[in-house]
Amino acid sequence: MTPSIWTEVRNMADQTYRKPPEALRSDARENRERILAAAREAYALHGIDVPMAAIARRAKVGVATLYRRFPTRAALVTEAFSEQLAHCAAVLDEGLEDPDPWRGFCSVVEKVCMMQAAERGFTEAFLSQFPDHVGFAEERSRAEEGLALLIRRAKDCGRLRQDFDVHDITLLMLANCGAATGAGEDGPAASRRLVGYLLQSFRAEAAAPLPPPAPLGLDRLPA
Repeated sequence: MTPSIWTEVRNMADQTYRKPPEALRSDARENRERILAAAREAYALHGIDVPMAAIARRAKVGVATLYRRFPTRAALVTEAFSEQLAHCAAVLDEGLEDPDPWRGFCSVVEKVCMMQAAERGFTEAFLSQFPDHVGFAEERSRAEEGLALLIRRAKDCGRLRQDFDVHDITLLMLANCGAATGAGEDGPAASRRLVGYLLQSFRAEAAAPLPPPAPLGLDRLPA
């Protein structure tokens, strides 16, 4: 079985290129937090290919300081989104463990779309073709498998319409990305409203014939 991204994150944290945050001097800890905040902001605006020097300027630290904490772009991306990665995995696991399959399905959709609206940079980091050693591609495959199981359980209990396809999750997230981005500062509210409408349309009792699903994998999602 392919190691989880969470194992990769823990392994990277154990390497000697940085001390645990609590072991750093206060100024070094502040620099680290500024770098991570600047990285998340830059990734949300410009994607994860932002040059390290640009992130250093945004964080108001020297390039040498940034590289001392995070010697590679992969290390910085992984650390910047490690909490979101852990939260995403927990959301999917909780949904699969819910004894009510429909409630579990709705909970995952709502929480993932909320995360997408709040952290656009995380969406690209998680779903793009990032270097294999970081493990994002493997974790994306794990997410697709978990979503397929979540959908099957919701169908089997009679609550999710039978023609719902796993690719419809990508369609939903594409729509959510457009709503959250286009609404600006009201993006989270627009996202919640859209997801509410869509979840109602996914219910089995609301089912009416639809065109066939588009073959959209999670790798088709933009930042």
